Amino acid sequence: MNPLTTQLTRLFERLSQQQTDIDSIAGVLAQASAAGGTIFIAAFGEMKAVAAAAIYSSEPLTAAVEWSPSSVVTSTDRVWILSPNKEGDELAGRLSDAGIPFAFVSSQSDERELADAFLLLDGQEDSLMKDDSEPVLVPHAMAALYIYYAVKLRIDALLAE
Repeated sequence: MNPLTTQLTRLFERLSQQQTDIDSIAGVLAQASAAGGTIFIAAFGEMKAVAAAAIYSSEPLTAAVEWSPSSVVTSTDRVWILSPNKEGDELAGRLSDAGIPFAFVSSQSDERELADAFLLLDGQEDSLMKDDSEPVLVPHAMAALYIYYAVKLRIDALLAE
């Protein structure tokens, strides 16, 4: 098996063991759909792939829109922050201060305790390494899309109940 396939297989296996975190994220986000609110996808960097999948796929995520700094978020809405590093920390702080529930996926965050649901991505562990142990690839987008589809399936099941 080539190194990329090996690393992605390990990544997906590890993520599949985080079902509790995935269910928590789905529960937080499903609240918006059930209440007639909006699920704002606040994705940073390569994790914007999740916003594209959630909004533009043939089966989009119910009530999902892409977050922007000008978005108006109300108490019936939920925000899903996805950031490869600490890009989502400022938004997490503002949402917490405003009392808006949110889910957060990140490989690094100083604000994880503020989230109603948090899933940690450990990018270094899941990366391909050069001979000098420096990362060649950190597949944040692949991890985020895996999590997205797992969350979407759970939200769909919750809303069908």
